[in-house]
Amino acid sequence: MHSRFFCFLLTYCVPFFFANFISMNSDAQDSLGNNTGTDVKAIERVLQTQQKAWNRHDLEGFMAGYWHSPDLTFFSGAREENGWQGTMDRYLATYASAGREMGQLDFSGLRVEILGQESAFVRGTWKLTMSDGKKPHGLFTLVFRKFPDGWKIIHDHTSAAE
Repeated sequence: MHSRFFCFLLTYCVPFFFANFISMNSDAQDSLGNNTGTDVKAIERVLQTQQKAWNRHDLEGFMAGYWHSPDLTFFSGAREENGWQGTMDRYLATYASAGREMGQLDFSGLRVEILGQESAFVRGTWKLTMSDGKKPHGLFTLVFRKFPDGWKIIHDHTSAAE
């Protein structure tokens, strides 16, 4: 009797629960009922769009991933830039002014953590490949907020390897 019951569990119940577990995790929802899988993919798309824009040397397109507000914050190299325009000016001076180049950008190791219905935390690495063969790289942490027009970066803290 026990062996038949055990066989029934293995044959019918375990696969059912396993399939439901896989399905549930593919569209994971947090305790608030948010579809975190969809939000993670949307945030990853923002970063993919930024990477593509950068590699086309389209700084305006790259900056579209940032919140267009004076309250945006950007930390890098022990400096703080405030606002979308300040961040744009920093990118222009560092990568698009005379004698500078943007290189080819690659994001990797992305880890997206949904914090609530309208906020997320992202960690990852960046690497530029320059025409002279140099490869500056480092880490970043981003805070995203969900707006009516989609997810935007509201805070960026980027570091470079020495």
